[in-house]
Amino acid sequence: MSRPLRIEFPDAWYHVLNRGRRGESIFHEARDYQIFLQTVQEAGELWHFRVAAYCLLPNHYHLLVQTPNANLSRCMRHIDGVYTQRFNRRHGHDGPLFRGRYKSLLIEADAYLLQLVRYIHRNPLVAGLAQTLDEYPWSSHLGYLSRSTKWEWLYKEPVLEMFAANSSARIEAYRKFVFQEDNKELQQLLSRKRWPVFLGSEKFISLVKRKFFSQKKVDSEFPQRKELAPTLDKLLERVARSYGVELKDLLYSRRGHINEARNVAIYLARRLRGDRLREIGEVFKISSYSSVSSVVERMKMRIESDERLRKKIKQLISTIEMSQEQT
Repeated sequence: MSRPLRIEFPDAWYHVLNRGRRGESIFHEARDYQIFLQTVQEAGELWHFRVAAYCLLPNHYHLLVQTPNANLSRCMRHIDGVYTQRFNRRHGHDGPLFRGRYKSLLIEADAYLLQLVRYIHRNPLVAGLAQTLDEYPWSSHLGYLSRSTKWEWLYKEPVLEMFAANSSARIEAYRKFVFQEDNKELQQLLSRKRWPVFLGSEKFISLVKRKFFSQKKVDSEFPQRKELAPTLDKLLERVARSYGVELKDLLYSRRGHINEARNVAIYLARRLRGDRLREIGEVFKISSYSSVSSVVERMKMRIESDERLRKKIKQLISTIEMSQEQT
């Protein structure tokens, strides 16, 4: 069987689904759900992947996502692959967790975004897993009702803005909408074993086919993440300039000396470029990829607790992204 066609371009919206192999559970306990969401958020940080809605059920998941950098395949490879590793390690399993590659549906956001948010959030009711949406903990429905900073990672504002101009009225309008029944045609389409490539108007489908069905044109117009990201040379140059150090100070470490500039460069190579740990290790002369991972994780914790460093990183990222726009 041929693989489903994947069309990727900047700012595209997708409904994504994957199921457990042989219909088996992919979440055994609450911690599994938490780890999956953590993995999704990591993909967002690494590759600027936006999640507008999600629902995790015992044997499958739904995601509604936008990809500013035309990199759905890369993001989903991280999510499915890393989660499988973590699940297997926790439960003493090995081998594939999912049925196969994820299914994705390229959608016309203006026409179908709201309907898909409702469809995704209503899954627990349809599956008989909850009596009310508010009692189901493993979907983004509660995030749409909350103003807590806990949900800052959820890309919900573009959806809520479609309900009302007044921000105070948006949540109530969403609540009324989500309690209505799903569109029957949409239900039937998403219940098929094989999804179509598109969900949108004839005009939208025609436009996508005309612009992107030439593979050569796709490749030339929409390069992959690393071509959209800053080059490593440019990233290192910006970090060195920001800290007032020479390039060699970033690339080599001295025993017993804490080199913040070097650690920041390693962290940004992972976050902004999505470089593999082994690749980063080769550049920074670190023999073990686990040591690279430790640097990245320590930086994440420091950024959370150190306001000075958090501002420094934010300013650096802004400077790097501005320089990208000018090239």
